[in-house]
Amino acid sequence: MIGRIRGILVEKTPGQALVECSGLGYEVDIPYTTFFHLPEAGQEVTLHTHFAVREDAQSLFGFASRLDRDLFRLLIKVNGVGPKMATGILSGLDAKQFIRCVEGRDINSLVKLPGVGKKTAERLLIEMTDRIKQLEGQFVPGSAHSEVSGIEARQASAHSHKPVDEAEAALIALGYKPQEAARAITRVSEEGMSSETLIRLALRNMIPA
Repeated sequence: MIGRIRGILVEKTPGQALVECSGLGYEVDIPYTTFFHLPEAGQEVTLHTHFAVREDAQSLFGFASRLDRDLFRLLIKVNGVGPKMATGILSGLDAKQFIRCVEGRDINSLVKLPGVGKKTAERLLIEMTDRIKQLEGQFVPGSAHSEVSGIEARQASAHSHKPVDEAEAALIALGYKPQEAARAITRVSEEGMSSETLIRLALRNMIPA
């Protein structure tokens, strides 16, 4: 089991990071909440990881915090939730926000997550209520505003030639139809926004068909 990786961030795109460690380049699948925390390419990065092995593939998933990684491991134990959906869930909400949704029985926020319909949201509330207790000690209640402001400060310094195109492509890669992605980005788009901000805001407002 590969539980953590530390190395130089070679490349980053919404959904994946390439990390060089001891001469090897590891392709790490990441949720967008982790992408927002990544440093610039060429800097050192540490990711908490989960190594998944299937008959047809081996995948390494990376997360900005151990709490996010441990929640991912609990999510994939829920009936009907695989690594792709779990990554999608953690693309819309980080672990602390997800825990607050479960504790507050906030089904409306859950159905806005990519691939999560009403039945899946209800199942998450039921099955995750007891499981999130396993994360006790990692989660310190508090406002998420300081976390968001830190993310936005890093986004403000990012530069992108086509942030709208990049944001739409990221949503399509996550499983949304091109028309849905375009509409979602248009609803939240304002001049000067980075692709990271567009993705985050669109995910908060999208409700799967």
